[in-house]
Amino acid sequence: MTEIRTVLLVDDDEDIRVIGEMALRDVGGLQVVLAASGEQALEVAARERPDVILLDVMMPHMDGPTTFRRLREQEASSAIPVVFVTAKVQRQEIQRYLDLGAIGVIAKPFDPMALADELRAIAGRTR
Repeated sequence: MTEIRTVLLVDDDEDIRVIGEMALRDVGGLQVVLAASGEQALEVAARERPDVILLDVMMPHMDGPTTFRRLREQEASSAIPVVFVTAKVQRQEIQRYLDLGAIGVIAKPFDPMALADELRAIAGRTR
């Protein structure tokens, strides 16, 4: 994976989007685009073509794993690396997300001061 410059943060919780955007942009120096739902993530990913997608697992209507599968079906977003963000970080849960094709999992609540570095570390392991 190339260097991360732009991140699409997908989360239905507005507070998480605000904190995540500040953490990635202000602390991590990254460009951030936001989506509040899986449906919106499909549109934004196709339009913006971010370097990586941070995708919440538990969202109403279209959850993270479903959104992930739909992202893979769209030509414009099929190759964008995805990192799931979830409170469910038991070994079997993490393995399930990796088996789907995610490049990593970040635990909620995340540390805003370390989020960008954690994302870069995950991306660096997949090069």
